[in-house]
Parts: sequence; structure tokens; C-alpha cells
Amino acid sequence: MEKTFAEKAFQFYMTLKLPVTLPAGVKVMNPYQEPTVKEYTTQFLEKFFSDNRKRVFVFGINPGRFGAGITGVTFTDPVALKEFCGIPNDLPQRREPSSEFVYNFISQWGSSWKFYNDFFLTAVSPLGFTKDGNNYNFYDHRDLLQRIRPFLLQTISSQLSLGACREAAIVLGAGKNYKILCELNKEGQFFKNIYPLEHPRFIIQYRRRQINQYLQKYADVFRRALKNCK
Repeated sequence: MEKTFAEKAFQFYMTLKLPVTLPAGVKVMNPYQEPTVKEYTTQFLEKFFSDNRKRVFVFGINPGRFGAGITGVTFTDPVALKEFCGIPNDLPQRREPSSEFVYNFISQWGSSWKFYNDFFLTAVSPLGFTKDGNNYNFYDHRDLLQRIRPFLLQTISSQLSLGACREAAIVLGAGKNYKILCELNKEGQFFKNIYPLEHPRFIIQYRRRQINQYLQKYADVFRRALKNCK
């Protein structure tokens, strides 16, 4: 019997390893090694992905310390995991800006059920990084990016078999993240079209007054990408 999207995704997360030496001061963050994260990830995947549907992949940058870094679920802080995904947890109930915006958008889309029926949130780097105790994007250091480039190519390729629509993908981060994903896509030929959107953290931090405009822009792009995959 074919494995479900949830089963394949769980296996992907549980086997993540970064087989490279990192630049001085940079540390990898692999939340999936923690027993509690494994449990939350299992509950989330089984609840929303126990099927074999094709989905549009939505790529963030990499897990952050207060979102996927502690829940195991991309763009999902402990509050969102509990209130929007219906998964109780004992984690510190604090909001994370990117998660706040994403679940605002998911609520306007209809519900978590409706959203995850057609979309899968992931990241260009499924493992996160820290430096001096702070979040560190994988592209913040040229040497780091070069060292993990094979890892990025391999993990994107591996995720396609979960149930990715290859006609279209969405990337959150219209600058460096989009540029790098396009370069990787040119080499790996993963997706036919990649649609960029401003990153949720950028919107919350610098464009909060225009949040409704960005929510509408997100809706337009998500509908366009989904239409390509129908």
C-alpha cells in the first residue's frame, strides 16, 4: 500500500541530517531530534495530510527558534499549533511574527483544513541555523550557503515525492530567498513556475499598516498557483 503524504513527510523530517562542517559560530538547529517535536509533528501531519493529494509547496527560508524550531511545523508557533491546528501543547505560548501573519492569511483562506488540503508549508532549508543565540538565515553567510547547497538541492528533490505539484510553487521572501530558490530550481528542474511573495516577517516588521493589501496579494498568488495545479 502506498504511503500517505503524512507518512512520507514524517520520514523525511526524521532522517534530516546536515553532513557538512559549518562556519565558525554557526550552529545547526534540528528540532526533529527532540521527542516532543516528533510528537507534535506526527499529530499535525496525521491530522492534515493523511491522504495522497498533490499540493502546492510554499517555501519559507529556514526554521526559526520560536516557530518551527520548537513545534516542528513550518510557520507555526505554539499558539497557532493550539488555536488554529487544534493540537494542544505544553510549549511557551508566545506568538512569532511570521506565524502570526501566516495564520491570519490561513484564517481568511477559510480554515486550516481548507488551506492544508491544497498547500504544504516547507522551507528552502528544512533545518535552521543560529549564531550568537540568534536566528541566522542560511544565505546570511556566503560560505554557509556554498557548504549546504548540495543539502538544499537534495532535500528539495526528496520532498517532491511527498506529493508536490510540479507545475507551480510559492516562495516567501521576494529577494534573496526567491533568487536562490530560482537558481536551485534551474539546476534541479523541480518546478515549472515559482511565484514570489514578500516574507511574512518583512510585512509584520516594516509594512504592518499595509497588512490587508499583502493579505490580498497573498490570496491572489495562492489562487494563481493552485489554478496551475488543478
